Amino acid sequence: MLGFWRTHDSYQERVVQELSKIAIRSPFSVLEYENSISKVYILDLDVLHDDVVRLYSHTGRPAELQPEIFRSLVLMNDLGYSLDEWVHTKLTKNPVLQAACGFFGELPRIASYYDFIDRIIKLDERPRVKKKKRKPKNKIGKGKKLSVKRPGVVAQLVTRILDGRRFNNRPERLLQEIFAKICVQKSIDLGLIPQNVTISGDGTCIETGASHFGVKVCECSSRGDYHCDCLRRFSDPNAAWGWDSHNEHWFYGYTGYFISTYNKVEKLDLPLYLRLVEASRHDSVSAVVALAEFRDLYPNLTIDTFISDSASDNYATYELLHAWNINAVIALNSTNKGNFKYPEALNHIDGVPVCPGGHMMIHWGFCGKDRCRIKFRCPRVLGKAEPCDACNNCSPSSYGRVIYTKPDWDLRLFSKIPRGTEAWKSKMKERTAAERVNNRILHHYGIKNSKNRGKKRISFFTTIAAINIHLDAQLAILKRNHSFDFAALLGLNAVVAA
Repeated sequence: MLGFWRTHDSYQERVVQELSKIAIRSPFSVLEYENSISKVYILDLDVLHDDVVRLYSHTGRPAELQPEIFRSLVLMNDLGYSLDEWVHTKLTKNPVLQAACGFFGELPRIASYYDFIDRIIKLDERPRVKKKKRKPKNKIGKGKKLSVKRPGVVAQLVTRILDGRRFNNRPERLLQEIFAKICVQKSIDLGLIPQNVTISGDGTCIETGASHFGVKVCECSSRGDYHCDCLRRFSDPNAAWGWDSHNEHWFYGYTGYFISTYNKVEKLDLPLYLRLVEASRHDSVSAVVALAEFRDLYPNLTIDTFISDSASDNYATYELLHAWNINAVIALNSTNKGNFKYPEALNHIDGVPVCPGGHMMIHWGFCGKDRCRIKFRCPRVLGKAEPCDACNNCSPSSYGRVIYTKPDWDLRLFSKIPRGTEAWKSKMKERTAAERVNNRILHHYGIKNSKNRGKKRISFFTTIAAINIHLDAQLAILKRNHSFDFAALLGLNAVVAA
């Protein structure tokens, strides 16, 4: 059963008392961790109580310090320690960090941390004893990705999603809900994320800390056979081989598919959705599943635009976005440029009409829901091109030649935000937010070198890293608005000034 749950207000009051006492004797031992302590100080975990209490039975020995353990994991990730180093070395010797976590007495053992993680993500690992899968020998090529295992699977998924199928039984659902409640909602309340949001989806390679060789469970080596194909025991049985198209090598682990957004005003990149999938899964499959899960996870957010690389350049994805009235800004796949469905004989460049003089027409807006067509005007009349001989045979109107395209002709080619226009280019630039979020999670917050093994733990610590990204942004806003001052809170302004 769940034991005593210290409220956020009670935690803040107690932590100020304890840190103030320490600061009297040694102020710089507290100021050393000012930013990290500030982040966990503003992290309100009260909204998790009802979710966490359901993870425990109503009888048995009470489980204590659950919010403190969660806060401790966030602080651990921010300071760059492994769980073993944190519990057995750093935390036991530092009263400042103990108080920051909310530990004001006996510290929990490392088993309590693992038990907490296992309860939040109830993921059944695959059989640990299985045959070894050898590393593929052939390289795919730079910039190229593994092909979809089952052709047509994206279209099948889209059909089922539009028919109402959802993925609510996924083991990560509770972890995703926790992330949405304690971080994303706070960022929405602070105005960092608008209700009408533009999102970017991108996959990234996450290597497991486990070995792909496994451990032999047979006795063949004792008979001199060191190359047998007998079963082996693996510490991360869910891991698989995948292709890293950026670094051009095979990796053993998982693919993380993350959805992020970019705040232009504050210049902030914020993760909104995280999911770990098989390393060999194509991003086009992950994208449509992620979109469905994202809409269920954030029913109060309206997706204005979905931005993606060419992995999502397939008609099924465009149809899904069109059905949900979401603008599609997706790069064309260079190997799929001849695959168009529009019936009109139209001279164009990637969906933008070209005038008789060879100039690209100028985008002039989208004509309402009643007509559902995109308007383009003459570049010469608008001062975007010099007059040419073809102008004599063009429209005599002073308004200039007008050409309309319809998304219904080809959702992939004639998107509502026309390809190649300034509006399209501006949106596509926001896709780099997803890449920056991936980089912060993997490198800044150490998931790449953490040596975590198992989908359960990698998923959990990846989410903890995303929580830290939000706390960084929230703390910056609170400080700028003079809503939070750590030194003043502990009476250390004089020390800081000196």
